[in-house]
Amino acid sequence: MTSALPYSLIATDLDGTLLRAGDTVSARSCTALATARAAGARHIVVTGRPVPQIRHVLDDLGYTGLAVCGQGAQVYDAARGILLHSVAMDRGLAEVALGKIEAEIGEVYVAVNQEGLDAEMLVGPGYRMPHPHLPMVRVRGRGELWSSPINKVLLQHPRLDDDELTRVARSVVGDLVNVTMAGEHTVELQPPGVDKASGLARAASVLEAAAESTIAFGDMPNDIPMFAWAAHGVAMANAHRELVAVADEVTLSNEADGIAVVLERLFRS
Repeated sequence: MTSALPYSLIATDLDGTLLRAGDTVSARSCTALATARAAGARHIVVTGRPVPQIRHVLDDLGYTGLAVCGQGAQVYDAARGILLHSVAMDRGLAEVALGKIEAEIGEVYVAVNQEGLDAEMLVGPGYRMPHPHLPMVRVRGRGELWSSPINKVLLQHPRLDDDELTRVARSVVGDLVNVTMAGEHTVELQPPGVDKASGLARAASVLEAAAESTIAFGDMPNDIPMFAWAAHGVAMANAHRELVAVADEVTLSNEADGIAVVLERLFRS
């Protein structure tokens, strides 16, 4: 890599950021990323999805780099198909956190992402899948959610919207777990200290890349820690207002190739 590069590491969220409808990446975005790589920059995916839910995306991209998955809990080597790092969530702690939240606002609907390369997403009664095309297994009762190690818990509420559910959960259990909003109907509980910044920092260390040479793209509040870590944070036009408030720049939407617009400006072929 050369010091003349505007940024040597390009960190992109997937949903609402790099991906368009149907988990597709436009030809323009692929070309812009390829141009940046040809100049010496590296692209790293940083997503809330666990590894099993992004393999098809990485395969379609021909992606062979590192990917930060599971909201920062996993660092995945796509070329070798192995996890370099993974953090499980204590299931007892998860149950305690849910109990405290429900004592405050009543029943919540729950799903979990299991731990591991071939793990499943288990979905409890009432939980609506925001991405119905992703594989999942419905269970009859909450107790079945804890049958195997997990890396995060996903919450929905029958009445509260995502912002209010996040606010309440954070106020009740924010000292026990990390609470974040990752997308529509996607409020999540993670192990304390785990977020996109911690995962990206770990992956960047492996790549010998520095925060001051990183540009990050995102669309939701779960990208705020990543923006705080990176030198430059770019929010999509469709981004949540909380992320826009801390972004260094706002680009076009994911459907309008917002990432490509910025990379074409920075890495001219």
